[in-house]
Amino acid sequence: MSDNEFTFNSEKKTEEMHLSDQALGAVMMALQKSLLEQTDIVPVLKNFKLAQSESGDLVVVNPPVFKMNHSDVDVLANATETKE
Repeated sequence: MSDNEFTFNSEKKTEEMHLSDQALGAVMMALQKSLLEQTDIVPVLKNFKLAQSESGDLVVVNPPVFKMNHSDVDVLANATETKE
């Protein structure tokens, strides 16, 4: 067995994979979306469709998207401003 394979049971060998930067970004977007919308992140993560990139890393084919209106942007901007 190679260094990048492991066994779930005695019958099946599975190759080890890693999340790509894109997949990690998709996870972070899912977290941000769930926090902003105050919703459960689990259904979003369970609905991720994953594919293997040419480099062997996992990518998310259907990353989450969310829209913000101008007032949301203003609130976030005001929250990040430091007072002097």
